[in-house]
Amino acid sequence: MPQPVLPPFNGQSAAAKARLAEDAWNTRDPQRVSLAYTPDSHWRNRAEFLQGRDAIVAFLQRKWDHELDYRLIKEVWAWHENRIAVRFVYEYHDDSGNWFRAHGNEQWQFTEAGLMERREASINELPIQQADRHFHWPLGPRPTGHPGLTDLGL
Repeated sequence: MPQPVLPPFNGQSAAAKARLAEDAWNTRDPQRVSLAYTPDSHWRNRAEFLQGRDAIVAFLQRKWDHELDYRLIKEVWAWHENRIAVRFVYEYHDDSGNWFRAHGNEQWQFTEAGLMERREASINELPIQQADRHFHWPLGPRPTGHPGLTDLGL
């Protein structure tokens, strides 16, 4: 089992923490993702406010029931002590085959044990054509060597 990435963060540990989060979210497994958060974690996702792992699991199940073939890339924007700010982009399609790209920012706050106790997310999405997609890897974590957001011009 790898060692947990704990605060205080530096550039390398913040990037590692963001990649762990990205990899977990790309599994689209709500239970697995929820384990990165404290049992009473507070979330704001767009205009929705959540508290606790059960609410996180329910939210993610709803999300991934609608956002099909979801693929995500996260990139660290800034870090300080026990906080990390990331920007992210994800692509998905709905059950009618309409494709979307979502752009967002998150602010994360962690406990000493490395669990996220607060997540604030602001997200905007736009429709795209399937031919305009950038994220084509097989479902699951982004392969090593696949370009990140900056390299893709996003």
